[in-house]
Amino acid sequence: MKDKKNLLFLFLGMFFVSNAVLAEFIGVKIFSLEKTFGLSPVSLSFFGQENLSFNLTAGVLLWPVVFIFTDIINEYFGRRGVKLLSFISAGLIGYAYVMVYFSMGLVPADFWIIRDTPAGQVNMDSAFNVIFGQGLWIIIGSLVAFLIGQLIDVTVFQWVRKHTGNKWIWARATGSTLVSQFIDSFVVLFIAFYFGADWSIALVLAIGIVNYIYKLSIAIFLTPILYLLHSIIDRYLGKDLAHKMIEEAAAESDL
Repeated sequence: MKDKKNLLFLFLGMFFVSNAVLAEFIGVKIFSLEKTFGLSPVSLSFFGQENLSFNLTAGVLLWPVVFIFTDIINEYFGRRGVKLLSFISAGLIGYAYVMVYFSMGLVPADFWIIRDTPAGQVNMDSAFNVIFGQGLWIIIGSLVAFLIGQLIDVTVFQWVRKHTGNKWIWARATGSTLVSQFIDSFVVLFIAFYFGADWSIALVLAIGIVNYIYKLSIAIFLTPILYLLHSIIDRYLGKDLAHKMIEEAAAESDL
């Protein structure tokens, strides 16, 4: 535990996995981005779909954190580090969903079912099941999209790094996120809603573009934070160890 390299991987891994799992569960809430900031909803139009605005899942609050940590882990621990944590995250998300579905089948205590709240009476058992009982297609779609996005991200990241060297962190980090999230945006919608909810191709493409516009904006906006984290980690590891880890990560990823 005194090894700085191991401690760094443990710290980054904890944040990566916890944010990935939490993003899946809070993603059941859909919110209006514009109204959250006191703005009127925009009215976009793509593929014949009118009045599209930024109605997003609450998971978008945490996925950018996952993107940043993906790039940081890739930088210092290479492709194998990201793959390991991605598969661990996917496994834990799947396990969590199994436990949630098991809990939904438990018989509720009589006193717990109906609760008085400031918004009126609420059937807690029904609310619990509705909130956590995501459809199977949505679960499959999100897990498949997550894994595909992560594998593409690490590949693009190392490809850009191979052609640019240690410079231009923004290019390999932002570039890999933009490519991976473009694919992720459409994979989850096609699996969850085209196959699972009979959405039309036009609607899937239109919603996918709206989601990607948001992800594109966030990826660019968060680039300075990536440099800040990079600087903090370099200071923690020391210049020599940090350089050695980055070079080893790049060499391992080229194999």
